[in-house]
Amino acid sequence: MGFSDRIAPIIYTFALFNLPMKFIIKLFPEIIVKSKPVRKRLISQLKKNLRKVLSPISDDIQIAGSWDYVEVLLSEANQPLESQVLEALKNTPGIDFILKVKTHEFNSIEDIAEIAIKEYAELVAGKTFCVRVKRSGKHAFNSIQVEQKAGGALLHNSEAKGVQLKNPEVSVQLEIKQDNLYTIESRTQGLGGFPLGQQESCVSLISGGYDSSVASYLMMKRGIRTHFCFFNLGGVAHEVGVKQVSHYLWEKYSSSHRVLFITIPFEEVVSEILTKVHHSQMGVILKRMMLRVAEKVAIEFNAPALVTGECVGQVSSQTLTNLSVIDKATDMLTMRPLISMDKQDIISISRKTGTEAFAAVMPEYCGVISDKPTTCAKLDRIERDEAGFDFDILEKAFASRKVENIDQVYQSNKNIDDVEVVSMPETSDVVIDIRHPHEATVSPLFLTNNEVLTIPFFKLQSSDQLNEEVSYLLYCDKGVMSQLQAEELREKGYSVKVYQP
Repeated sequence: MGFSDRIAPIIYTFALFNLPMKFIIKLFPEIIVKSKPVRKRLISQLKKNLRKVLSPISDDIQIAGSWDYVEVLLSEANQPLESQVLEALKNTPGIDFILKVKTHEFNSIEDIAEIAIKEYAELVAGKTFCVRVKRSGKHAFNSIQVEQKAGGALLHNSEAKGVQLKNPEVSVQLEIKQDNLYTIESRTQGLGGFPLGQQESCVSLISGGYDSSVASYLMMKRGIRTHFCFFNLGGVAHEVGVKQVSHYLWEKYSSSHRVLFITIPFEEVVSEILTKVHHSQMGVILKRMMLRVAEKVAIEFNAPALVTGECVGQVSSQTLTNLSVIDKATDMLTMRPLISMDKQDIISISRKTGTEAFAAVMPEYCGVISDKPTTCAKLDRIERDEAGFDFDILEKAFASRKVENIDQVYQSNKNIDDVEVVSMPETSDVVIDIRHPHEATVSPLFLTNNEVLTIPFFKLQSSDQLNEEVSYLLYCDKGVMSQLQAEELREKGYSVKVYQP
């Protein structure tokens, strides 16, 4: 049996010894069934992606690979970074699950039995157990002999209830490779999918709500490099909100590759639709106009597909008939990963990925509202209404597009050069940790002499916890979001600086 076969659903920890600790990464099953050349290429890409993702955490994390799995090795000095490394691994496409293992040296089968007692005696106390061994290399013993020796030693040197080979409460997993013994501490589910960089890219039409954010996530999970295309219908607050959720998705799930954020000013297009189009056809025609422009964006950046968050029956424009008419506006493939999902399923994924917090406070702007929207659009009727549309306005919208690298989107919203940055707080300063709750949980901020508030950046501007008489320092990992939020709070009369330790 391998590591993956029988991991007991029990959470447990052990003291760390002065030995290297590593994670063993099991590949997504669809990678394993590929042909030998494709499998090698996917594994190579995964290792390259992991180096990019882990290098900001530490530049001396070692990554090695083999035919069956990839290893991530942490030195003793890097072991305090374990939670950050694990968080990065579980959000990297291409990984089925991650095993945290410890490395032990041994000289004899008796050494293995002693290590098993030290590592697992506490775990098996009061429970039935069995020992499973996977072995490679030349030894004076076989796997069954190790299972018997380690099992007997555990039984007589612990408070275990007994050995049970079928359906035990705890399955002790040992792997032997040459002169090293590996013991498992925990198993963490990975994201699945394929490594980013081996699939073609796509352009996702994102509005920042539940649907488009989840659709974008699902494309990243599949290993597809996902660019973001935002149609601004008239609101700076909405644009900033969409940039926030897009940056979050990229940073958490696809930071191994740079992607683009494209803003299309669509106010004039909306105005033209309101003027020239019958109210019942407005929703369908707006979607057709968006696809036409998105197709141009996709062609410009060599992406063969578009992605939307539409699902059948959620709103009037998303009947099968209407979606078919919308699709006829472009020859490009339009993918809808949510097409058959229930809303609660979408919200559940949004909650799991961390985008629910953004969607719940996302500013909304809808410039096309119809009292009796069609649910059964006729292509000839749509084309008649579009005949009076001034398509030069659509060309102008595309020509006025703003293209930004996703890692730089915050820097373009405001002039933030005059926001003061401090590295040492005064004792009277209140520090506000504005990171996303997921980030704050993985790496909490602790200060001895200052009060620390935790207010996520997407709730900061509407928070009722702030006092104009208090001096605040905003903290985030890179300082960019802190500077943007500080500038907006300063405009409201608060005393705010940026904290960068």
